[in-house]
Amino acid sequence: RGGHADPVRLAANAGKSFVGSYILGMGFTFDDTDKKGVASPLAEMRRLIAQDSRNREVIFPYIGGEEVNTSPTHAHHRYVINFGERGEAECRRRWPDLMAIVEERVKPERARLTRNAIGRKRAKFWWHYGSTAKELYGAITDLDRVLVVSRVGQHAAFTFLPNHAVYAETTIAFPLVTKAAFCLLQCRPHEVWARFFGSSLEERLRYTPSDCFETFPFPDGWEADPALEAAGKAYYEYRAALMVDNGEGMTSTYNRFHDLYETDPRVAELRELHAAMDRAVLDAYGWSDLPTDCDFLLDYDIDEAAWGRRKKPCRYRWPDEVRDEVLARLLALNADRAAAEARAGAAAGLRYPADRTHFQFVGRFG
Repeated sequence: RGGHADPVRLAANAGKSFVGSYILGMGFTFDDTDKKGVASPLAEMRRLIAQDSRNREVIFPYIGGEEVNTSPTHAHHRYVINFGERGEAECRRRWPDLMAIVEERVKPERARLTRNAIGRKRAKFWWHYGSTAKELYGAITDLDRVLVVSRVGQHAAFTFLPNHAVYAETTIAFPLVTKAAFCLLQCRPHEVWARFFGSSLEERLRYTPSDCFETFPFPDGWEADPALEAAGKAYYEYRAALMVDNGEGMTSTYNRFHDLYETDPRVAELRELHAAMDRAVLDAYGWSDLPTDCDFLLDYDIDEAAWGRRKKPCRYRWPDEVRDEVLARLLALNADRAAAEARAGAAAGLRYPADRTHFQFVGRFG
């Protein structure tokens, strides 16, 4: 059930998920952990700010998937120069020392990008990022925090981060600030959807916004659902405290979460809170008939004899029949939502393409 066609990108989800900035040159960064000698040391950053406080205007925390997944508090240890889309003359006049760093550490690498028009443009504007993610920063400019997930990881683990930062292209950011939004994206229905329609890198999930988020049919009225907000808040705050107490980031925490032999009662409590989130989400869809019970199950069949003593690829998850039922219902709901958007678009004078992937304005909008 649910059909065999790919799910449709929904207009309701447009403009709510973004890949971070592709800086294209680690010479923009200040990073004491850099082993390649491309980044500048943090001491140099502090010296430049003390020398001229204006330099602080274009130096930001730099957060990638590593910080999201490995730090118990998602703390950043890197900073990055960000001139935005300002012109070369302005940057040289206002921040000459920072431009000198980028000219020395980024420009030579960019100069070799001559194989196509995009590369030549990036070489010409060497003080700009390869991709600025302008839409992302426009969407979050008035928010105090942003919901973020690492683009690649063993677990699709979401968290809130402060807004005043440059997010690397190894992250996906969402201009969503409520615990209800967190609940819906961290819950198992969304994980089932993301693992089925997202891509992978080795055995890790690669979260692709166009396939995992833009197609995902959220339950009606989720923004004002107090049960989603309460379940998300309880889980988020408990997980944050657990990570700090254990000195472990989300990857280590979820490795324990999915470990058959993990006996820590606090991890068991996290599993219970996750089930409570799932219950709130399934109820929001009106699917109260579906159970939330989980077990430690293999993600794929293995040859036990050949596998030996290696850790088996199992997760604490729903049985296959529950997973497949949820997926079928979500697919059917996606099709219903797409059809409703098509009808609404036709009534409003919009042209809706045959593949139903996006709306296109006509008339005075072009």
